[in-house]
Amino acid sequence: MNTYTTFRVIFVSGITALALGPLLTWLSRRAGLIDVPGSAPHKLHRGRVPIAGGMVIYLTVILVGFWEGEFQQPGILPLLVSPAVIFLFGLLDDWKNLAPQWKFAGQLIGAAVLIACGIQVRLFHQMWLNVLLTLVWMIGVTNAYNFVDSMDGLATGLGGMAAAFFMLVTIESRQGELALFSTILLGACLGAFYFNASPAIFFLGDSGSQLLGFMLGALAIAYTPIGYSPYASWYVPILLAGVPIFDATLVIFSRLRRGRPVYQAGRDHTYHRLVTLGMSPNRAVLTMHIAAMLLGSLAFIALGLRPLLANAIFVAVLSLGIVILLLLDRVPFEPDSPHL
Repeated sequence: MNTYTTFRVIFVSGITALALGPLLTWLSRRAGLIDVPGSAPHKLHRGRVPIAGGMVIYLTVILVGFWEGEFQQPGILPLLVSPAVIFLFGLLDDWKNLAPQWKFAGQLIGAAVLIACGIQVRLFHQMWLNVLLTLVWMIGVTNAYNFVDSMDGLATGLGGMAAAFFMLVTIESRQGELALFSTILLGACLGAFYFNASPAIFFLGDSGSQLLGFMLGALAIAYTPIGYSPYASWYVPILLAGVPIFDATLVIFSRLRRGRPVYQAGRDHTYHRLVTLGMSPNRAVLTMHIAAMLLGSLAFIALGLRPLLANAIFVAVLSLGIVILLLLDRVPFEPDSPHL
């Protein structure tokens, strides 16, 4: 994919998302797909906000993907079809507030469809280990982006940055289909960010945050670094999703340590703790966005190093993350609510 095509697709995808935004916001209001303030203790936003972000992102990817001929590429079709399961279950959850087990079932089905379409981890000789790791990764990343969607524009910005990194590296690895998909997703996130940035005109909802996590998780599996040892590249997807993974780990660790169910939503995410420490809401979001950009940059700097040094850098980042997690876990937070 050449430079002209890259910027053309970003432009078309971004314009499509911007055009769909007002229409789907209106449709969400008419359908009653609304996030009501005060419906849970952690919902402190002002006014009734439509949940249209997932529809904007997914329809943009589908429409622009069809226009660019993505549906004619058998290798990319699973990245367009399997997320439909996640999107539909997420949309139903936004509308009817599904029980956690139904949300998990939707994620499991979506990951199973992806595997059935031929996209899975291929690190081990035993097939069952590859399938198991694929399920753990896909469900984990999907939930990580769902968890991190705790403030206007946060998950959308993180998703857009991850898509941008995947766009660059898939171009380098000559995986044109994945590069095109990443570029479309980047443009969709840029357009959606306009409406989702603070103060949000619409929210992503579970249909949007889980969709982003699932698509990026699938991209990470499909991406194949050319000319790099797998012993020096295995950690790249982890660092690209580092901020959402950190946030989910912090929340799960904190809730389990205090004897509270993981599925109970609350104001105990990384964003909330940074605000408690004195950051303004916008500064806290910016801090997490910059952290994601630096982690992504470091991932590809380390990719060109010898495996031993590359893995040493990953261990150093992991160790620093653990220290920060333990420090943030000590920051007080408000009680949680009885549902996600």
